[in-house]
Amino acid sequence: MSETYHLPVLLKSSINALVIDPGGTYVDATFGGGGHSEEILSRLNEHGRLYAFDQDIDALENARDDDRLKLVHGNFRYLKYFLKYMGIGQLQGILADLGVSSYQLDAKTKGFSFVDSDVFDMRMNNRAARTALDIVNHESEENLVNIFSSYGQVRNSKTLAKAIIATREQRPISNTHEFLNCVEPQAMGNRARYLAQVFQAIRIKVNDEIGALQDFLVAGADMLVPGGRLVVLTYHSIEDRIVKHFMKSGRTEDAENPLLSLNDQWILKPVNKKPILPDEREIKSNKRARSAKLRIAEKISIA
Repeated sequence: MSETYHLPVLLKSSINALVIDPGGTYVDATFGGGGHSEEILSRLNEHGRLYAFDQDIDALENARDDDRLKLVHGNFRYLKYFLKYMGIGQLQGILADLGVSSYQLDAKTKGFSFVDSDVFDMRMNNRAARTALDIVNHESEENLVNIFSSYGQVRNSKTLAKAIIATREQRPISNTHEFLNCVEPQAMGNRARYLAQVFQAIRIKVNDEIGALQDFLVAGADMLVPGGRLVVLTYHSIEDRIVKHFMKSGRTEDAENPLLSLNDQWILKPVNKKPILPDEREIKSNKRARSAKLRIAEKISIA
């Protein structure tokens, strides 16, 4: 485990929520620094198995040598495909810690942060085709408005989109600094909060985070045994709303893909009526925990 890569949030609460069977099969859908995986492994016996996913190849370097642990370099949206390929039929529990790791936020070459970033990239998987620069330089004004309003809840998304178009008409935006020079004059209210919303919106678009989350929720829940637990940590209202809705209904909100909205085999039952939040002590020791919400659901078969 690497605490310098990412300090796990609500560690004990999230692992306790899995109600681990020592001989069961589990998934850590977002390996990161390996903190959650290490805690899961500590509760498994020699027959237990853990499959850990991460699309960032750098994260997999944090793994320890353990025969019970299988690492998968891939997006968690393809969880079912990878597990079926490896001969895994059902799972006792799945954990996902959504969002960006501390390492990704702090790495200058990743471009996730508006503070001290060199390259405006934002790809969680460096093999992905589109970068943040591609988005701001090539998306239409209408698409930019939709990205900033839908994924960042930016209030003046139209004004911001027009400013980006005007800037790139002079010359293409080539780095984080140039993008900030374009965005900062448009900032409303608290500067840091505004920039965080803008950068969040672009990151979500670059990595198709909403689509990936919806795919993951359906595939993951489908692979759980009856009584299996789905445990998810969210960090902003957009993803939290999706997870909350799914755990209550077993359905996603994706109107464009009806296959994701149809389910007559099982339902999910929320375990906690309200999300579990980090206490003041944890927030003080890890400021990135302040927006975390832990949601838990149990699968119930109705077939």
